[in-house]
Amino acid sequence: MHASKKEAAHQRVDFEPEVEQLIDYIMKHCLWQFHSRSWDRERQNEEILKKTKQLLCGEPVDLSTPSDRCYWVDAVSMVDDFRVRYPWINDMSKDDLILLMEGLKKRLDYLTISGSLNEELTDKHY
Repeated sequence: MHASKKEAAHQRVDFEPEVEQLIDYIMKHCLWQFHSRSWDRERQNEEILKKTKQLLCGEPVDLSTPSDRCYWVDAVSMVDDFRVRYPWINDMSKDDLILLMEGLKKRLDYLTISGSLNEELTDKHY
C-alpha cells in the first residue's frame, strides 16, 4: 500500500504548462483551427487531436475514409513537430500522454469554440 501512495504522489494530473506550449504551437501553425462554423471546429478538434493522441501513444489510426486520412495528415505533422520542438513529450508515459491530450482538447475547444467571441461560429445563415 505504501508503494501505491508513493506512485500516486508522483503521477501528475495537470499538464497546464505543457498544454499551453502545444496550444501556442497550434495557434501559430495550424490553419484548421480557423473554420468559420462551430460544428466544423468541433469535428476538426476532435478528429485531429484523437489521431494525434493515437500516434503519440503508438496506437492504430483509422484511415478508412478520406476525412480520416485528411485528419491523419494534420496529426502526423503535429506529432513530428511536437517531438522535435517539445522533447519532454518523448519521455511521457502513455497514461500521461492521454491526460495531456485531454487537457489540450479541452483548452483548444474553449479557445476556438465555447470561449470564442467570433459571432460567425453561431450564425445560422453563414
